[in-house]
Amino acid sequence: MPTRLLLLADTHVPARARDLPAAVWAAVDEADVVVHAGDWVDVALLDALDSRARRLVGCYGNNDGPALRARLPLVAHVGLEGLRVGVVHETGTAAGREARCDAAYPDLDLLVFGHSHIPWDTVTPRGMRLLNPGSPTDRRRQPTATYLTATARDGRLEDVVLHRLPPRGGAVR
Repeated sequence: MPTRLLLLADTHVPARARDLPAAVWAAVDEADVVVHAGDWVDVALLDALDSRARRLVGCYGNNDGPALRARLPLVAHVGLEGLRVGVVHETGTAAGREARCDAAYPDLDLLVFGHSHIPWDTVTPRGMRLLNPGSPTDRRRQPTATYLTATARDGRLEDVVLHRLPPRGGAVR
C-alpha cells in the first residue's frame, strides 16, 4: 500500500507566522507521514504536529534552540516503503549540491532538506532524489509559499507535487 508524504521545512512558527496555513494542516491530516526539515523555531509546533500527524519525522535547523535540539536529531533517517530517506536542514550552497550530498549520504535514496526557503527537486549522479519543499510560511524571494507532497511505493518516490499557497487573503497569481 502506498505511503502519502507531506514534506515541510522552514515553518518558523511563530517567528514568521502565527500558525501553519489551513491548507498545510489539511495536508497533515491526509498524510501518512509528515517530514519536517528543520527551522520549527518553537517546540509548540513540534508538539502540535506530533499530536496531529499519523507519523512525524524531523530534524532541527539552525534557528532551532536547545529545547528542539534536545528532541530532534541533526539528521533523521527513516525507511518508507523500501526507500531509504534522510532529513537534514542544511546542504550548503546550490552549486555542487548533488555531488556533496552523494558524498555525505551514500546510503540514501531520498534526502529532504530546507534552509534556503527555495523549492528544489533534482537527482544526484548516483540517483538520490534531493527535495526541498520551500517554506509554507516565509516565501522570502519566492513568488509564493510552498510545500511538497509525494507518495512512497515499492521502493519508489512517485507523484511529487509542489503546492503553491495563495498569499494571505488572496489567490495565487
